[in-house]
Amino acid sequence: MVFQNTQTCKNLMRAFAGESQARNRYTLAAKAAKEQQYPVLEQMFLFTAQQELTHASLFYEYLQKHGITAVEIEGGYPVDPTGDLTAVLEAARNNELEEFDPVYPEFARIAAAEGFEREAFLFRSIADIERTHADRFAMFADLMRNDRLFSGETDTDWLCLHCGNVHHGSGVPTHCPVCGGVQGYFIRRTCAPYTCEGGNVCTR
Repeated sequence: MVFQNTQTCKNLMRAFAGESQARNRYTLAAKAAKEQQYPVLEQMFLFTAQQELTHASLFYEYLQKHGITAVEIEGGYPVDPTGDLTAVLEAARNNELEEFDPVYPEFARIAAAEGFEREAFLFRSIADIERTHADRFAMFADLMRNDRLFSGETDTDWLCLHCGNVHHGSGVPTHCPVCGGVQGYFIRRTCAPYTCEGGNVCTR
């Protein structure tokens, strides 16, 4: 079987195109978040965009391993909103869920049927990752929709991503009292990068 003529070849290019565009959409979303003074959302979008770049790179490498130099494909790709951050998050969630199921599982099924087990494994693995992206976007969309991004029902610890200050309370001040960073830098400590369950410093 000539790989160039397989459906898996086309699906790898579709996946590369989709991941590349997702990376750019999230980079644009990060720009909008920065302009609206939501550094937490900006960093979250950039964090996810970097993972999408890695996914695109993996699909591209598989095409290169098969000696592919060009692939003609047809496909439909989303044009998401850019201004309303809640709408951006919800659209991103829906796109990620579609990749999680049915798109990548179907690509994996086809790859396995055509005898390409490595490619099938890659599609299945990235499908699972896209579910974590969807969950992340859903959480932040819910917080934005309910005006709870910077407030909680009970007192909790909030971390300023700008300087590391920890504020305890049911909400956060308009500016960090230590560095003066805008409210948008605060994130629940349990959701902060490089912290363990419960918001503690990792020791294990």
